[in-house]
Amino acid sequence: MKAYRLASREEHPENTIVKIGEQLTVGGRELLVIAGPCAVESREHYLEAASLVKGCGAHVLRGGAFKPRTSPYSFTGLAREGLEILAEARLQTGLPVVTEVMDTRDLELVYEYADILQVGSRNMQNYTLLHEVGKTKKPVLLKRGFAATIMEWLLAAEHIMAAGNSQVILCERGIRTFETYTRNTIDLGAVVAVKELSHLPVIVDPSHGTGRVSMVSPIARAAIAAGADGIMVEVHQNPAEALSDGFQSLTPAAFAQMIGELQRLAEVVGRVLNTPSVIPKEKPDNSVYLC
Repeated sequence: MKAYRLASREEHPENTIVKIGEQLTVGGRELLVIAGPCAVESREHYLEAASLVKGCGAHVLRGGAFKPRTSPYSFTGLAREGLEILAEARLQTGLPVVTEVMDTRDLELVYEYADILQVGSRNMQNYTLLHEVGKTKKPVLLKRGFAATIMEWLLAAEHIMAAGNSQVILCERGIRTFETYTRNTIDLGAVVAVKELSHLPVIVDPSHGTGRVSMVSPIARAAIAAGADGIMVEVHQNPAEALSDGFQSLTPAAFAQMIGELQRLAEVVGRVLNTPSVIPKEKPDNSVYLC
């Protein structure tokens, strides 16, 4: 009996299809695209960003209201105000939202606003938090820890499932190696391995996985080719002015171009990416690119 028996494909041969909201799913033939700024910076900025990424083809909005930062002096999010803005963006766009919960003390609050609860890399082995999100009824996006083995990642998912929540989406976001050119080392082999070992859906975060905007689209394509069920990327109207992770954020126009590339690739690998056809446009001052 495997230690991660609930997450194991031996115990559950068929792919798990996680339902998000009323109509959206991940884990089947259709690919999932999660996009938006790293952090909710302000109401005006985020609502504009939400409208843009929806128009460019996103299915789910991302945005951090609570931000775990290495430096205590970095922007750490708007907390409740950020969650309220996410809820307004959902109402405006009709798209579900995913945001990170960092602490069990915030779980009830985040649960009230989010459609998907994200457990970040730093909390992958926070077993108290895993147990508590496991007692909820909403999908959980579990990011791989930056120093975690595949077994440890699956066992973290097992903690959530053992607590009662089988709606787990795994996210490969890169691991820490001796390489310094990229922010992390994206492990696409882990996508293949987890798809063999587990029935849970797996998506890839090429933004955190590389930390270089020029690499986001190529890695996104490689992830889909490797069998990932979707991607999660950061998109910002003006990355140079972003309060968090602007260096790895796509402009809306670059995001739209990537979506077109993924649509063509999806046909080749037998998947479906249902998004609107968009033509990137520029604002008159050419400073911010829109769809």
